[in-house]
This record gives sequence, structure tokens and C-alpha cells, in this order.
Amino acid sequence: MGKDDDPHYRGHRTRLRQRFEDVGEQGMPDYELLELVLFRSIPQRDVKPLAKTLIARFGSFAEVIGARPERLVEVDGVGEATALDFKIVEAAARRIARGAIRQRPVLGSWKDVIEYCRTAMAFADREEFRILFLDKRNHLIADEVQSEGTVDHAPVYPREVVKRALELAASALILVHNHPSGDPTPSPADIRMTNDLQTIAKPLGISLHDHIIVGRNGHASFRGLQLLA
Repeated sequence: MGKDDDPHYRGHRTRLRQRFEDVGEQGMPDYELLELVLFRSIPQRDVKPLAKTLIARFGSFAEVIGARPERLVEVDGVGEATALDFKIVEAAARRIARGAIRQRPVLGSWKDVIEYCRTAMAFADREEFRILFLDKRNHLIADEVQSEGTVDHAPVYPREVVKRALELAASALILVHNHPSGDPTPSPADIRMTNDLQTIAKPLGISLHDHIIVGRNGHASFRGLQLLA
């Protein structure tokens, strides 16, 4: 195949990569950033239509990358290998964000904590309940997903949370969960569960620093809302 016969998408790929080098991700719409990921997954095809379809289906770059593999492969043109590539990108973003809070006291890097929580959970399509376990210096001991649920509920058992904190010799906790609806406003059930957990943890010397709810539309802090004593 001669140069004049090259598929048009090859020139497009070169131009898009160059633009990324020139302006970075801030200067690119979501579908173009998604194209750059798809270039490596699907090397011999024009992926712009697929990128636009994925954005239309899931809503944003973050929501595409965060979607479950079984939902991704429902889209014509997305195979298991492409879905796996998206999960690798998601895992890399989560690990980078978590690295920012591992080396410093968590309470002194609150912006990084919020960014990590949003990266890890805000765009998931099912509720997840995560716990950050901290030592006496408020350094991160462990970051664990305690439960996964449905679109509007993840089961939480306060006694199991406290039991795990004791196993890890944690001195403090930060609770985190997501609202797939996008609205991070605490529900009455969220408030009751948090109060129950604090009641069990406090006599054992375990502090509850905060309960953070994340969603596509932002985040809510129980401490900031004065919902924690």
C-alpha cells in the first residue's frame, strides 16, 4: 500500500498524539483522550466513532474507564482486550492517587485524600464502601473495600469494621462510599450507620475522622456537615 493509499486514520492518530504533546489532557475533549487509549487497544481501525459512542453511552471519560467490563463489551467494537486495557488505566490512576496519600499524614493532605476517593469510586456504577485505616500518626495503614452492593446500597456492618480496625491495630478510620446517582448528599441510612459505628469504635480508642461520600457531582464530608461529634 502506497502513502496515498494509507487509511485516513493514520494521519489523524499522528496529529492527535502531537496535540496531546502540545496541549496536554486539559486541552482535549473526553472522546479524544479516549481515542488515545483506544489507539493501543485497536491499532488497525478508525476509533473516533467508537470513542464517541462510549462517551454517549457512559457519560464521560472517567465513567467509560470506570465501567464494569461486562457493560463495556456490550458496546459493538469493544472486546475483552479493550475492556481490560480500560481497567489497567483505571488501576494506574487509582494507584497514582493512592501513592499521594501514603507517604504523608492523611489529615495534612486532605485534598489528596478527596482526589483519591473520587478517582477510586466516584464514577463506579455500583455502591462501594471503602475504609482508610490510620495509625497513631494518621499515616495510612491499609485501604480496603469492605463491601460492594447495588446501584443504591452497599451493606455495612459496624462491628465488622471495628473488628478489622483492631486486627490492623488502627487508631483511626475514614469511611468512604460512593453514590452512583451522582448526588453525594448523605441519606438517613448513611447517618444512622455512621453514628452506630462511632458509638462502637469510640470506647475502644478508635477515632472516626470522617465519612466521605463521593459522586460524579462532587463530595460530601460528614465532618464538614457537622454530622460527626
